[in-house]
Amino acid sequence: MEEMEEELKCPVCGSFYREPLILPCSHSLCQACARNILVQTPEAESPQSRRASGSGGGSDYDYLDLDKLSLYSEADSGYGSYGGFASAPTTPCQKSPNGVRVFPPAVPPPPPHSAAATLAPLPRNSCLTCPQCHRSLILDERGLRGFPKNRVLEGVIERYQQSKAAALRCQLCEKAPKEATVMCEQCDVFYCDPCRLRCHPPRGPLAKHRLLPPAQGRVSRRLSPRKISTCTDHELENHSMYCVQCKMPVCYQCLEEGKHASHEVKALGAMWKLHKSQLSQALNGLSDRAKEAKEFLVQLRNMVQQIQENSVEFEACLVAQCDALIDALNRRKAQLLSRVNKEHEHKLKVVRDQISHCTVKLRQTTGLMEYCLEVIKENDPSGFLQISDALIRRVHLTEDQWGKGTLTPRMTTDFDLNLDNAPLLQSIHQLDFVQMKASSPVPAPPFLQLEECCTHNNSATLSWKQPPLSMVPADGYILELDDGNGGQFREVYVGKETMCTVDGLHFNSTYSARVKAFNKTGVSPYSKTLVLQTSEVAWFSFDPSSAHSDILFSNDNLTVTCNSYDDRVVLGKTGFSKGLHYWELSIDRYDNHPDPAFGVARVDVIKDVMLGKDEKAWAMYVDNNRSWFMHNNSHTNRTEGGITKGATVGVLLDLTRRTVTFSINEDQQGPVAFENLEGVFFPAVSLNRNVQVTLHTGLPVPEFYNSRSSMQ
Repeated sequence: MEEMEEELKCPVCGSFYREPLILPCSHSLCQACARNILVQTPEAESPQSRRASGSGGGSDYDYLDLDKLSLYSEADSGYGSYGGFASAPTTPCQKSPNGVRVFPPAVPPPPPHSAAATLAPLPRNSCLTCPQCHRSLILDERGLRGFPKNRVLEGVIERYQQSKAAALRCQLCEKAPKEATVMCEQCDVFYCDPCRLRCHPPRGPLAKHRLLPPAQGRVSRRLSPRKISTCTDHELENHSMYCVQCKMPVCYQCLEEGKHASHEVKALGAMWKLHKSQLSQALNGLSDRAKEAKEFLVQLRNMVQQIQENSVEFEACLVAQCDALIDALNRRKAQLLSRVNKEHEHKLKVVRDQISHCTVKLRQTTGLMEYCLEVIKENDPSGFLQISDALIRRVHLTEDQWGKGTLTPRMTTDFDLNLDNAPLLQSIHQLDFVQMKASSPVPAPPFLQLEECCTHNNSATLSWKQPPLSMVPADGYILELDDGNGGQFREVYVGKETMCTVDGLHFNSTYSARVKAFNKTGVSPYSKTLVLQTSEVAWFSFDPSSAHSDILFSNDNLTVTCNSYDDRVVLGKTGFSKGLHYWELSIDRYDNHPDPAFGVARVDVIKDVMLGKDEKAWAMYVDNNRSWFMHNNSHTNRTEGGITKGATVGVLLDLTRRTVTFSINEDQQGPVAFENLEGVFFPAVSLNRNVQVTLHTGLPVPEFYNSRSSMQ
């Protein structure tokens, strides 16, 4: 009941109502407070004008006479009180609960129960303004006696003050009475729990008795019989009827000769029960709203705690993200410094080499000059002429050597490096939060289906799906792989599909893969990382899609020949950019001593000429007696030893050392054929109709190459 306390305090004095009056606007005031805030109106106003302004007509007294409401317990109306949150304590002040400030009178008022407060005459033409709704009321000749007293409010205040006085005790305890826990409405007795179980068991006729909480039972017990209210117009008459039009109780004399003679009236008891029922129904709806408000307050309090927890978590995440950016910047700084150091070392090496070279050259030049001077001193003409021509040529040659840029620095002192940090600075300045819409969250992280993920040669196939209980749809997915050396991830697929095959990976390498989903709101967290291992050696065949149209395929594209007398090129299906790879080609047919070529090429090599004729192929062409290396139509390193039917040609591509080496019948053919290779290379063969070869892949590195590697 503590929440009700604000309803029991006067908006003027801030204390409990004392002798409250009911104003026509249905608000209440202490009688003393009403007298204190009266204002005198001009004398020119007549009683008729005062009635016109709002105090004389019956409609202006449009209020409910709460004095006639029931003083029985709340249980009579079917309404149960609802305990919500305790309101803030109220400090008595000159301010109403609605925020209305009431200025105190200049002269202190007489005590509220003194004769001066009750009987002192009011000034004529007085006006009263309600401090809550600000409605102005002009009093008639009766003054404050024209307002009915709110005896219901007085009774409620009295019961409220009594309920807070002391705890109720059991009436049946023999020695020290315990605190009562219930009160039987029919027996009119307060019980503690042991006495209730012993003297008032919940069975038999006692089971129908109604047990109330002690405070409610005290209120019910102390309700006094209703006092008979008298009419404000006829003080000797009691209220007996209710005027429906004026909404107020009236007496018999009001109906006979007063202004209510022609109005519709009803029995006072019937209207009392009707209004009590209406108030109970209204309170039921208000009680539901109060329960909702209590649950809402609990929700708000939980939100405060959740906001605090989320704030701590978000701050930690923000710090971690910023620290990650700083770490990435530091790593990049270290890489850039390493490049600067390499440039520094390179410049120093070039300059020092040039210093060493010039020093040696200068010493040689100085020695030659000193020698020539000594020769000039000789007086033997014939001896001088024997060496003079050679010395003159040496002097001119040495002079020419000094003139071919020897005295020009090979390296500048400036570092031709400029750090382009403008985009990064702009990105840092634009770094901001993205507002996430709570109504549309990001998707859940997908998970990779291990049973459907696999590798073949240098290709990897990955499959994923959304969690089965995920309710947030994904617009697409982003698949990322690292570089095979534990480096940074890069995007290899963005789209709606849930399966992707990635080609062109390095052989004998370990890759890490992960996937994330996205929608219009944002991007989900990453899935768990999956580790994939590509094949140690390459298994491949010839590629019909990139071959010349004259090439004929058989044996699952492992055997090729040609239907033309001109040389035609065919490539393997797999390209290499890293690692050590070896394959062989067996000669199935060899007629009329043609010159087939074997090697590696770019994917866009010319297909209708011998392999090695352009700059996009590196090959060895061979006949029955000897072989040559050829690149960009340049023939080098003629080597004895050719091929016949049944021979085997081997190609060894070492992209670690960036070299190509050839063999015939497992013996190295000539020196290392080509060096400084970089990029993507495909196995390649050129042949005509007199040759047929079969490809063999997935082979180990030959012994001659392992022996040479161990010697190095």
